[in-house]
Amino acid sequence: MADKGDKGKETPKNTEQKNQVTRAMPEQSNDYRVVVFGAGGVGKSSLVLRFIRGTFRETYIPTIEDTYRQVISCNKNICTLQITDTTGSHQFPAMQRLSITKGHAFILVYSVCSKQSLEELRPIWQNIKDLKGPDVVNIPVMLVGNKNDESTELREVTQAEGQAQATAWGISFMETSAKTNHNVTELFQELLNMEKSRIVSLQLDVKKHKKQKKEKKVKESNGAIPENGEGAAGAKEKCQLM
Repeated sequence: MADKGDKGKETPKNTEQKNQVTRAMPEQSNDYRVVVFGAGGVGKSSLVLRFIRGTFRETYIPTIEDTYRQVISCNKNICTLQITDTTGSHQFPAMQRLSITKGHAFILVYSVCSKQSLEELRPIWQNIKDLKGPDVVNIPVMLVGNKNDESTELREVTQAEGQAQATAWGISFMETSAKTNHNVTELFQELLNMEKSRIVSLQLDVKKHKKQKKEKKVKESNGAIPENGEGAAGAKEKCQLM
């Protein structure tokens, strides 16, 4: 017969299950976190830099982990898109698990010129499924075949093969080129469109912004001092995509 004092106590198994749920679900915040995974040299950093800064670099510089931020719209309010560009190395499994735990959406990048880079995404996808659990079906995940500007002779993965792999995993698919800027913005917008828990968009609420700007002008015309000493131009700058 169980001791009455044990009533309400959690068993080790229950505690472990609760911890797993806690690890799998990202904490709520105004940030929308997108994590980019892929082998070294597939163009993860190039995709992110092309999207954030509109630039492309020819030289390959290995990444440990970089984070980039851009203002976007969440449920018609301003929030921050946080993009984590992860390492292509397998030497940091703890960092990978932490990124998956905190991530709201995922981009799995391979090079169309390397079948091996597609194969290296398998354990990463498995880790995402393990850490997110049943909720993974509601999480935006995109398989991306980068470097589709390369010649047919250099291709090792056809578009049909990439699509077939994405279908087998139950996720979305797109081919891109960071070099030519093909489908880069479309990639991130489509990923945000897949979010089911809230309305996320790269486009800010223009009507709301105009209303705020109009109200600010009215206050200024009535002799009110603009916040932080900024006029209408300052308000406009804050609401632009950064």
